[in-house]
Amino acid sequence: MNKLLITGSSGLIGSEVCIHFAKLGWEVHGIDNNQRAIFFGESGDTRWNQGRLQSELKNFIHHEIDIRDRKHVIELIKTVQPDAIVHTAAQPSHDRAASIPFDDFDTNAVGTFNLLEATRQYRTDVPFVHMSTNKVYGDAPNEIEMVELETRYDYADVSYENGIPETFRIDQTKHSLFGASKVSADISVQEYGRYFNMPTVCLRGGCLTGPNHSGVELHGFLSYLVKCNLEEKEYTVFGYKGKQVRDNIHSFDVARFIEEFISAPRIAEVYNLGGGKENTCSILEAFDIISAISGKPMKYKYNEGNRIGDHICYYSDLRKMKSHYPNWNITKSLNDTFEEIHQSWVKRK
Repeated sequence: MNKLLITGSSGLIGSEVCIHFAKLGWEVHGIDNNQRAIFFGESGDTRWNQGRLQSELKNFIHHEIDIRDRKHVIELIKTVQPDAIVHTAAQPSHDRAASIPFDDFDTNAVGTFNLLEATRQYRTDVPFVHMSTNKVYGDAPNEIEMVELETRYDYADVSYENGIPETFRIDQTKHSLFGASKVSADISVQEYGRYFNMPTVCLRGGCLTGPNHSGVELHGFLSYLVKCNLEEKEYTVFGYKGKQVRDNIHSFDVARFIEEFISAPRIAEVYNLGGGKENTCSILEAFDIISAISGKPMKYKYNEGNRIGDHICYYSDLRKMKSHYPNWNITKSLNDTFEEIHQSWVKRK
């Protein structure tokens, strides 16, 4: 039986990947220590998801390990002897990073480095999938010429009509401390691939979402927005008139791409992983979508100040991914995703 080792296994992407590979017949080893609850408080707690995996997946083994613990990370990988590694654990909020800079960097940058070196010491032919972020581009996408429409911004420059490509620059731009720590991790993953000829990939995620997200204000845009609507709680829009645009990809489609990569790995690859232009929405448009589903009007207030380093408009150019892995595409529409998130919160309540 093939073995998968996945960090952040109780999180949104981690849990989806656990379920996906367990259904494929893999033995799944999850690393998670509920650090999200430390970062975001009780509302960020993921123990409910850990319990779900342990009760529903017969071939799932949980490991209570902090990826900052170098000694135990090295020992675990040598003991488990995985056939593939998926790294989703992170401090995920660019707002929160400024108040916990050491925790942010030690988790995102050093934790990733610990995993890479532990993998190299074990074997150099094991596929290593790293969940990176579009924040590695900093706020440079804001320099693209844009047009302001009634409910959203969009690119006016036709060079970006398909979205942001992987060749977009990552330096000379403001990232937030979170973005900087993730750049360090991203470059390290690429370097281990190139220097040691290891099959590594950085998936620079856009708005990764889905029904198993413990969404909070500082991380989990759609999940938190839907939760606010359901609870009739006031949502705060930060800057850009609520017209800032994101491409949204369901965690199931993320897991499907990870399967494709692991089955045919490449050396030191980078992909922008998002929903693409067809799955974009602005915050204002998201309000309308969820209100139509729930029947409840969205309560919100507006704060003129945008989040530091935030994107005005960002969606991923998926052409490179699709050319390398033509069997992969987006299967979950934007409306499907909203419906599933809504049902998940209803069930949890």
